[in-house]
This record gives sequence, C-alpha cells and structure tokens, in this order.
Amino acid sequence: MAVTSSPGVFTKSCHTIMYLPRFKNFFITFLCCLPLNTIAQQKEPVAYANTLQGTNSEFSLSNGNTHPSTALPFGMHAWSAQTGKNGDGWKYQYKANTIRGFQQTHQCSPWVGDYAVFSLMPVTGKLTVGEEARATAFRHADEIARPDYYKVTLANKITAELSPTERGAHLRFSFPAKSPAYVVLDGYNALSGVKIFPSQRKITGYVTNGRFIPQDFKNYFVIVFDQPFEASGTWENTGNRIAADSLSAEGKGVGAFIRFKSGATVQARVASSYISPEQAELTWQQELQSFTRLEQTKAAAGKIWNTLFNRVKVEGGSEEDKATFYSCLFRANLFSHIFYEYNSKGEPYYYSPYDGKIHNGYMYTDNGFWDTFRAQFPLNTLLHPTMEGRYMQALLDAQQQCGWLPAWSFPGETGGMLGNHAISLLTDAWVKGIRTFDPKQALDAYFHEAMNKGPWGGANGRAGWKEYYQLGYVSFPESHGSTSQTLEYAYDDFCGYQLAKLTGNDFYQYVFGRTIYNYKNQYDSITGFMRGRKLDGSWQENFDPYEWGGPYTEGNAWHWQWSVFHDVEGLIRLMGGNVPFLTKLDSVFTAPNKVNVGYYKQMIHEMTEMVNANMGQYAHGNQPVQHMIYLYNYAGQPWKTQEHVRKVMKQLYNAGENGYPGDEDQGQMSSWYVMSAMGFYSVCPGTDQYVIGSPLFPKMTLTLENGKQFIVEARNNSPENVYIQSAFLNGKPWPHNWLRHADIVNGGVLLLEMGNKPATSRGIDPADKPFSVSRL
Repeated sequence: MAVTSSPGVFTKSCHTIMYLPRFKNFFITFLCCLPLNTIAQQKEPVAYANTLQGTNSEFSLSNGNTHPSTALPFGMHAWSAQTGKNGDGWKYQYKANTIRGFQQTHQCSPWVGDYAVFSLMPVTGKLTVGEEARATAFRHADEIARPDYYKVTLANKITAELSPTERGAHLRFSFPAKSPAYVVLDGYNALSGVKIFPSQRKITGYVTNGRFIPQDFKNYFVIVFDQPFEASGTWENTGNRIAADSLSAEGKGVGAFIRFKSGATVQARVASSYISPEQAELTWQQELQSFTRLEQTKAAAGKIWNTLFNRVKVEGGSEEDKATFYSCLFRANLFSHIFYEYNSKGEPYYYSPYDGKIHNGYMYTDNGFWDTFRAQFPLNTLLHPTMEGRYMQALLDAQQQCGWLPAWSFPGETGGMLGNHAISLLTDAWVKGIRTFDPKQALDAYFHEAMNKGPWGGANGRAGWKEYYQLGYVSFPESHGSTSQTLEYAYDDFCGYQLAKLTGNDFYQYVFGRTIYNYKNQYDSITGFMRGRKLDGSWQENFDPYEWGGPYTEGNAWHWQWSVFHDVEGLIRLMGGNVPFLTKLDSVFTAPNKVNVGYYKQMIHEMTEMVNANMGQYAHGNQPVQHMIYLYNYAGQPWKTQEHVRKVMKQLYNAGENGYPGDEDQGQMSSWYVMSAMGFYSVCPGTDQYVIGSPLFPKMTLTLENGKQFIVEARNNSPENVYIQSAFLNGKPWPHNWLRHADIVNGGVLLLEMGNKPATSRGIDPADKPFSVSRL
C-alpha cells in the first residue's frame, strides 16, 4: 500500500508562470523558497487517508487485520472490495491478486466474521456467477483507496468505483466498449431472497447472515440502476445454478444477475435497513435519490470527511506522518456503527439486535470495549460528545433489552474478551460533562454485571466473581485469565466507585470502594510480578514471566504488570517505590523479545508481532501494555515517556499495507496513535485527565463541537527534538504531566518548547504526577 504524494499544486503553479513572463523569475524563486510541506498542505485532508492501511494481514500475522472500508464516520454500513471467499474473515488481503465482489460489510475483526453481507460484481464475456469463476485479477497500482472513494480497474478492463452514504453506497461499473455487461448480486452464505423489477431498473431483497443475530434478523436492501435491463435472472451460490428469466427467489445464498447493453457504464445506488423493506426504500430516498451521478455522492462524502479531519488539523511534519495520522484518524472514526434509522418524520428508531423488537431512539453496535475503552472512546468524548451522550443512553437501553450491559456487540452481544468496561465508558462520559443518562440506572446495571456471570463469553458478567469478592482475587486454574480478570475488575470497580462518588450514591460508593485495591492481591513481591494465584492463596508453580496464557489473557506477566490504570501510585508503592518501578519499566524494553508459548501451545499472531517489533517485551500489537510507556510520568521520569512514544509512532506505524503492529481492533490502535500524535493519552478513562507525551507535529489545532479550539504548539519539534523543555498552558507555566478535560474543551493553547535532550528537572514534583486513587 504505497502512499503517493501529489505534486499537483506545484506543477500547476509552474504551468501558471509560463503565461506571466515578466514575473517568471520572481515566481520561480518564490516557489523554490517555499518548503514542500507548505505547498503540499493545500491537499485536502481526506486525500492523505489510505484505507489499504493494515490490509497485508493473515491468520498468523496481523499488520492491522483491516479491509479497505469505504464509509462515512460511524456509518451503519461500509463497503469493501472482496478478495476472500464468502465467510472468510480475511475479506481483503493485500497479497491477493483477484477481486470477487464489492461487499456491504460491518466486520470489526476477522476473528468474529461479518453479518448482513451481500455483494455486487461486474462480469464481462460469458456470464459467470460463482465467486471463484467470476474472480478477476487486479493490481494495486490500479487502485484508489480513500474513505470517500474506492476505484479499481480490473485486468479485464472493467472499472469499478464506489462512494458511501451512511446506510448505503453509490457504485459505478464501466465496461469496455462492445463487451458484454453483467452485474451479479451474491447473497452470501445464509438464507436470502431477491426480487427483480425490470421496468423500475431495481432489485430488492434481504440477507440473514451473521453469528450474533436475533432469530428473525434480516437486512433488507434496495438497489436502483440507471440503465435498462436487457435480461435478468436469479441464482444460488450453493451449486451456482442459474434460473434465467426468474424474477424472484428465496433460499440459501440466493442472488440475482442483470445484463446491460454491451459496453455500458452502469450506476447502482444501494441502501439497506434492518427494520423493513419499506424503510430501505425510504432510506434510499433520504440518502441517495438526489445523487444521480457518483461524483455527487463522492463530493458529499469527501466534504463530511474533510470537515472532520479539519477539526484535527496538523501542521508541519512530513507528508508520511500526515498520511499515517489521517489514515489512523479515519479508522478511529469507523466504529461503533450507528444502528438506528430515520422514519418519514426524521425521527430515529431502530431494530434491536438484542431483543429483535423496534424501539425509538438511538442504538450503536460493533465494538469490543476491552479494546476501545482505552483510547477510542476517550477520543470520542473530545471529538463527538453529542454522539457519546446518545451512546451512553443506548448502552442502558441495550441492557434493558438484553439483560446485560454490552461488552462486545456484533451486532448482538457476544460477551467477548474480559472485564465489564461499559462502566468505564459511562463514568468517563459523566466525568467529562456528558450527562445524558441516569447514573443510578447505570450503577444498578453495573452492580448486576459485577455480581453475576452471564451466558455468553468472558466479558458477559464476571467469570470468577464469587472468588473475586471472597478472596479478593480470581483464582487459577478455576478461571483462565484470572490475573488479568482481577486487574480489570479492580479498575472497573474504581469506575463504579467514581460514578457513585460523583453522583452522591453512598451505597455503591461503599460497595465498589472495597474492591478497587484488589489488584494488590495478585502481586508477588518475591518475583516482582503480578501472578496467578490458587484458591488456597498460594502462587501458581513454575512461574515464568515470559510464558503466555494461563492466568494472563493474550499476554504474559511482563504485559499485565501495568494494568492498574486508576492507581499507578499504589502500584509504585507496591513495587517498592520509584526506583524499582522505573527499573521494571526500563526492563520491559531491555528484556529479550523471547516467547514461551505456554498454555497456547503454539505461536499466536500476537506473539509473532511482539517479536517482530523488536522492543523487548513491549507488545504494542495488543491492548494490555499500550498505556505502559506513559507511566514514566507517574514516577519522575516523564522524558522517557516522550522518547518511547515518539519511537513507537515512528517504528510501528505507517500508512501502508503493513501499517499496524497488530490487530487494529475497532479503532483502538488508531486512536492510540491519534491521541499520542496530538500530545496526550487517556491512561485512566473515568477521570478527567490525559497524560502528556510528545506531540508528533509542530502544531495541532483541535476544533471542538462547541466551536472552541485547543492548540498544541511544539516549537522546534522534529524527529530528534522529542523532549519537552518547558510548557505553558494559556500563557502560564505548566510543569504538570497531565491535562484536564476542561483545559481542552474550554479552548486554549499548550505551548511546548522541544529539544533533543531530556529536561530532567521538569515534571518531577508530586503535584506533577497524574491521577492515582491512592493520592486522594
């Protein structure tokens, strides 16, 4: 995935001066004196974002596990080119050389698959409907992959283009002159149905595919073409049998085909609904009826992305850094997907993926909170507080419909991973002034979550909850991932305690306040690590900090040592003070990058990614350790945070097909980069603080929803000058290693002087340390 810079402005300027001979020498001198990045800055931000970032992935190694989504921010549906077989989680792989369709997608991870999928594929020559037979060769040199527009010219000379709306897409297929022109609709891998209306140039239908869906789930679609049909029919993909002239069919994998005039250029406008066929038609009218040419849809989509990207405007820095930044900012704004639609009065309502009923209001899905509570949702509190407020109420509505707070919805609840992090989202919103929900209802829902185990995966209720309350920790081997569970439960209990304290709820403040220090029960002072512990209180035998699994989820003791987001000061004391704490932090990077596969029995992709990163035991490719480098701020060496943050951004991220050091995970990996590039990070969501790092660009201007601007200006910033020498917030000296949420949303300027050597006397006083509950 090469990112090509555009010299168009410079070239155009050179052409212009050819018509102004008297001023030719002046303009040449002027242009030559301009820095190239000043000229290139005129490029629209959306042109920097490469949706192929992270697509060179497979089962054994993730460079992102992404696909080239063409979508609007948080759109209900995205569209992607499809290289993989129907049902394959790796729907697009950069190493593939054929495309078999252009697909409606919602996939947030290849590990959970997709739902509500169908695809369209242009075919020329003989009609071929099967996904293998119709697959057509392509080259990446013939692709354009942007958030607002995807284009590819296939080896058979067909050009496919698409641009998105929130609940649909506008596609265009241009066939070679005099060549037969077919479009094949594939119903994917479950029950589907189609109806063809030749006189209206329209296909309607539904698909039902998905793993975590209610029993009566359907995705209804309507597709309107701009060219007359010469012939049409249906087919089914279980045996690739064609029913010529058939105008309707239902069954597993049922689809349709249309023949157009040879050499035609065909536009297809698509909209979908989870509510009804009538709502799909209404959505088509709302979002696509006025766009008769794809260029109009593309312009509207580009305007939406440019408006968002211009709200996080970066200046200076390299073109490569801008490409990585805006590519990451794109992915940071894809998930969660909106799951609501608008009726004829413009009022939001939705089909619930939890109880299968229709409800008024807002709903959001497709997000695993274990990944995204860390940075993606805190970034939303800055960029999208109105949406975040709707989301918080939607969480409580989902709890009423499902019986449990969501942990990983896709679109219904999967219970994936561990922890009860919906309370982190709710508390973080409340602390930051987003108060659109009843805190008592939120605390009641969390209390139920914390005192029960639900029927689904590890994050649906609490595995080991009885032992957690009786012993103060989750025991091993009764619960695999027990140490990780204890650490994350203690953090979640802090969030419950914090919300109760802020809203005057003495009962829940007492209940959750008793367990926020349970992390201490997993610490073994002899080995200096968080360890697995048995029912009788003894430690798990044969301890090896390099061993993955067992009491640790997707990691080892080196990674899970630091998951005490709410009480880093308490962790420092537990480990013996600043010196041993800092020594252990340093050791993460100096320890060998070796792996003991342990309970996994084989290398998993997260292990390979840590080894490839070559940063010792620092495993940025997975979530548990991503906040770790910011912890130097708590122990008197903030300059090491500054150094490591810049190193991770430089070495582990880019805008290309190998753009991530692991699974991108619904915007978390991208949000880490975006926030870190802005100059701060959310170590402890549920508090109003962000921990300062080292901004990537000389200047960043964040425009808030309220119209105010927060500017981070880093003077003398460069790849070498990564260390903060001094800081001023709104003209006043700022020695602290943190910012308050109010400092940002109220607008202002953080002025930093950067240098190439650590400022070892700055940010080392107790008042400069970020929040820890032990210091209250």
